[in-house]
Amino acid sequence: MDELFAHSPNADSVWHPLADHLRGTAGRAAGFAEEFGAAEIARYLAMVHDVGKGSCLWQEGLKTASRTGGRVGIDHKRAGARLASEHGLADLAAVVLGHHGGLPNKEKFRAELRLSRGKGRAPVEEAIKRVSAIVPEILPAHPPRWPAWVEGATPLEVDMLVRLVFSCVVDADYLDTSEHFSIGEQSPVTRWTAAELIERFERGRRSYLSKRRGGPSPIDQVRQRVYDEAVTAAVGEQGIYRLSAPTGAAKTLASTAFALRHARAHGLQRVVMAVPFISITDQNAAVLREVLGHSDADPVVLEHHSGVDLDDESKGHDDTERKKKPKTGAPARWRQLASENWDAPFVVTTTVRLFESLFDRRPAAMRRVHRLTKSVIVLDEVQALPDRLLIPILSGLRTLTERFGATVLLTSATQPAFWQLSPFRGVPMREVITDPERLYADLRRVDYEYRSRATTAEMLADELAGKNQALAIVNTTAQAQELHRLVQERRPAGLGPVLHLSTRMVAVHRKKVLKEIIDLIKDQKPTLVVSTQLVEAGVDLDFPLVYRAKAPADSVQQAAGRCNRNGRLARGRVVIFDLEDDTGASRVYGAALAASDAYIGAGLAMPDDSAALAAYYKDRYSLENVEGLGEVIERSRRRLDFPDVAARFNMVEEFTTSVLVPYGPEEKQAEIMDAVAQIRRCPRAAGGLLRDLRPYMATLTKRTADQGLDRGLAEPVIGDLILWDADAYDADRGITLEDDEMYVF
Repeated sequence: MDELFAHSPNADSVWHPLADHLRGTAGRAAGFAEEFGAAEIARYLAMVHDVGKGSCLWQEGLKTASRTGGRVGIDHKRAGARLASEHGLADLAAVVLGHHGGLPNKEKFRAELRLSRGKGRAPVEEAIKRVSAIVPEILPAHPPRWPAWVEGATPLEVDMLVRLVFSCVVDADYLDTSEHFSIGEQSPVTRWTAAELIERFERGRRSYLSKRRGGPSPIDQVRQRVYDEAVTAAVGEQGIYRLSAPTGAAKTLASTAFALRHARAHGLQRVVMAVPFISITDQNAAVLREVLGHSDADPVVLEHHSGVDLDDESKGHDDTERKKKPKTGAPARWRQLASENWDAPFVVTTTVRLFESLFDRRPAAMRRVHRLTKSVIVLDEVQALPDRLLIPILSGLRTLTERFGATVLLTSATQPAFWQLSPFRGVPMREVITDPERLYADLRRVDYEYRSRATTAEMLADELAGKNQALAIVNTTAQAQELHRLVQERRPAGLGPVLHLSTRMVAVHRKKVLKEIIDLIKDQKPTLVVSTQLVEAGVDLDFPLVYRAKAPADSVQQAAGRCNRNGRLARGRVVIFDLEDDTGASRVYGAALAASDAYIGAGLAMPDDSAALAAYYKDRYSLENVEGLGEVIERSRRRLDFPDVAARFNMVEEFTTSVLVPYGPEEKQAEIMDAVAQIRRCPRAAGGLLRDLRPYMATLTKRTADQGLDRGLAEPVIGDLILWDADAYDADRGITLEDDEMYVF
């Protein structure tokens, strides 16, 4: 070979010249990093990221891999990392070293640099010499300029800078490589920015509100006030905002109005809306697609979470890549491309996807995080963020707003006391609602009733069975299944269905039941529902009567949001009961329950008392040692120990596992079993199949999953995923086991 190449031939038998790849990647990376003043360093890191491919050994390896269909398998990262280190980029050289396998820790980084100057010196220097002859820019006369603020930056700000520059470089690398292998393929793109969507949103909102089933609500005037205040606040300066409003105040539409108008006021590119649960993501995305006029021909809203996409984040792209064009249509192609790097004006995702991407170290997971710069980040139902990870989450949000041009909007009916925690101390609190106390008073639609004596499941079932419409929320899935069974047995014939919701049901089953519940309520038909906490955030239910097992104040208030939601009654009724022998509450809530009992309950304040809530959160954070738990991760961030941060930052605790169930009609069950057979035959190709199967998965504790395996009700598929026997799946309650102490929500 007289010429140096970066990748093997594409479908048109055209090789990818190394010089073109380095310059193409550099141009893209610089464009991304321009948003936060780091264009020069991103350009240089991208320019040198594949310099190691210039060695004779690597070029010969590429020829062999192209002929055999294998991988090159020869290191090509040390040369670029060494160049970056020698040209003033210090710790940012880790970006080059990690662009395939993930950001390293300092020990790994320094060891690789020593190799590049020691026994691995020859191929490194050979590569630099050969590549500099055709790309002289890799040997600049002056070091690339850092952003001006870096000189006084804290270690945590440097950590975030490395993450975002890494995101720019790996995204640019993927895109340039993909362009080579997708020669002649037109990638569908959206032509909109967030700021340009305001007029479409306003038209869509008016149409959406006019078509609501049940007609106008008595509290529509208050909802309009919330909306108007959000519009007014949107012209304020960038920073961290709070939208504090009771459940049922139409926060989704108000927060969208704020985000789009704020984007226009400050020239921001996109809105990223993150919610804690997939059920809310589905709901919000459906509403936003309607009001923003999203269509296959004009894509605007990207819905990205584990239920619609499963990243193959185990490795970076290969040097040989695939040569076949995808067999998907334009809409699916847009969703796939946009989900890889969030190149969409409006992204709806989960907080798990958002923050685990931000604090990950792998290229595929981190490609998208540079899109958070110059964006409005809307965090819905922020009370559901895990306490043990609040310190790094809040710290990261503060840095994104202060250094990287983002604005953050925190929305909740039960706003946590984040400003009592160290990352937010000194950060201005910008309230969207000017008088939250008055708003809560105007939207007080329920009376709370605390019962002093313990209630058995049988007593509660007797009381529920004769009700016309009621919702009962308990703390564990085992309790929900038992109570549902008891109420079903006692419900008089012809009085209406008794429905069940929990994560022991597969997602498509839950979605079907939730739609049935909503339709029954809107048609004013009798219905009883027994559920776990999964209905407490963002789910649009409206019951006249809600029973809630003892729980912390914020959970009780969220449950109350499913009662008299649209204000059609003078007052709804929320009954808080203490379930006899309920050990689940303490297991699920821990210290939060004790902190709540000190301030809120019978003879104390009610759950919607803002002063009592503030005191509760303060004690809760202290009892749970939130600062101490978070500091463990923050120390690793200051040391730039990216692997340790990624290992510790798990939004979903590891005591649960996914369970696949062949749910549905016979043809669907056969389709699921065929996919399982394909996964077992070829585990490496499982990613796409698993993505398609996500709607047919439920969640169990590992202990309960093991019980299913021991009893012959389940069998392993791949990794921790197990397959549950369809005949052992209850049509009403999902996965059931006798004498089971399951306590996942």
